[in-house]
Amino acid sequence: MKAPAGLQDLMEALRCLPGVGPRSAQRMAYHLLQRDHAGAQRLATSLDYALKYIRHCEKCNNFTEEPVCELCRSPRRDATMLCIVEMPADLLMMEQAHCYQGMYFVLMGRLSPLDGVGPRDIHLDRLLKRIQDPVRDQVVREVVLATNFTVEGEATAHYIGELLHGKGAKVSRIARGLPVGGELEHVDSGTLAQSMIERREL
Repeated sequence: MKAPAGLQDLMEALRCLPGVGPRSAQRMAYHLLQRDHAGAQRLATSLDYALKYIRHCEKCNNFTEEPVCELCRSPRRDATMLCIVEMPADLLMMEQAHCYQGMYFVLMGRLSPLDGVGPRDIHLDRLLKRIQDPVRDQVVREVVLATNFTVEGEATAHYIGELLHGKGAKVSRIARGLPVGGELEHVDSGTLAQSMIERREL
């Protein structure tokens, strides 16, 4: 006996989430319908709002509800420094470490040829435009590569380093205080702060 079409659609929709297989999706769907109508409604409303109003910041590419996010509008940030991270969670981790006061650019991914992710997919055209901003007080003097120390993260850092060679900005890489294979989202703030302090020029 098959589940109703609407229930099947819900379970299939839940499977788009990372790490959610058929059984997990089934449990979630039954829970929302049987035990948490309010939670289901809140989830639906939040998703609808996010899809309508969340966009990418014109400067740093992070998620925001404004054309330019709050961090990029802040006059207290050092506009001469630009830290490149893979994902928004990495930016949040950097901020929690209180070790950096410059600007950011969020790639929203990393180079991974096996998965079909190339330079265009991680917004490198927007990154170059950001670095070559002609406005005098926005000139980037140092680019800090803070991609993860995974194979893909290292390849991404190397590619960007080569791309920025000769563009006028110093390019540095956060130090290997971070564990090899580790991701910024899961690193303690002390280790992250130390790796930022000990970054090296490429």
